[in-house]
Amino acid sequence: MKKIIYVPGKNPKPPAEQHRQQLFRCLLQGVQGIDPDIADDIAATDSFTLVAWNRYFYNAVIGIEQITPWVDLLLDQQTFPESDIAAVRSMKYRLARLLYQLGDHLHWLIPLIPDKRIKASIQDTGRYFSNHNDIACKIRDLQKQPLREAAENNDRVLLIGHSMGSIIAYDSLWELQHLENCADCVDTLLTIGSPLGMHYVQKYLSGLNNKQAPSYPGNLRQWINVSARGDLVALDRSMADDYRAMVDSQQLESITDRRGDIFNHYRDSKGLNVHKSYGYLINPVVSQTIADWWRQA
Repeated sequence: MKKIIYVPGKNPKPPAEQHRQQLFRCLLQGVQGIDPDIADDIAATDSFTLVAWNRYFYNAVIGIEQITPWVDLLLDQQTFPESDIAAVRSMKYRLARLLYQLGDHLHWLIPLIPDKRIKASIQDTGRYFSNHNDIACKIRDLQKQPLREAAENNDRVLLIGHSMGSIIAYDSLWELQHLENCADCVDTLLTIGSPLGMHYVQKYLSGLNNKQAPSYPGNLRQWINVSARGDLVALDRSMADDYRAMVDSQQLESITDRRGDIFNHYRDSKGLNVHKSYGYLINPVVSQTIADWWRQA
C-alpha cells in the first residue's frame, strides 16, 4: 500500500483529527489541479496519516475556528494578488533575511530579528534539542510508530515534514536505522519550509553532532526539498549541498531542491504567512511532487 505520513511544524494545533482534515483538504485540492484521478485515488484509500506531536510539546490545542475560515479563503481563491510576490521581495524582507543569516552564525544577533515568529521558531527548536523532560524522545517515538508499521507491511511511504516537523522526521529516520536496524522505512522524504539547512540545526541533528564521524539516515530512497520565497524558517533553501555526503556515500539516490519562484499565499488575520503548511500543500510544485510520487510508487 501507499502511505503519506505528515509531520507538522511548530505551534499548538487544532485537535488531531480536525487538523488532519484541513491539511488533507489542501493536499487533495492541490493534487486535483495536477491530476484529478490521482487526487480521487488518494482520497479513496484513506492513506494520509498525521503525526500529532504538538499537543504533547505545547500541552495545548487551538480551536479549529481559528484555522478553517483562512483555509476556506485560500482554497476559494482562483488568482493570487501580485502584492504577495512584492512582499517577499521587499527591502524589509531582505533586511530580516540578512539578520537571520547572521544570527544563524552569531546567535547573539537573534534578539535583533524583527520577526517574532522567527524568534519563536528558534526558541522552540532549542527546546526540542535540549530534550527537556525527555520531550524530544517522546515526540520521535510518535513519529516512528507509523514508520515501523509501514516497514512491517512493506508499504511505500511518502514522509512529509513541514518546518520543525522536518527535523523530527530526520532524527526519527536516523534513530530507526542506527538504533533499531530499520533499513528501509521511507521511499521519499519531502521537506517543506524546512530549517534543516541552518548551521544551528545541523549542529544538533542526530548523527551530525559528532563531526569526526558524521552519520546520516540511509533508510530512504530520495529527498525532495521545497521552499517558498520569503520563508525565513527555510533560511538555507538548498539541502543538496549540505547533505551531499548522503548521495556520495550512496545512502540515497538523490536530493533535489525545488526553490525557484515558489510562493505561499496563505494569509490570516495577521496578514500574509509564507511559511504556513496549508499554503505549501496547495502549491503546484508540492502537488506535482505528491502526484508524481503516487503515480510511481
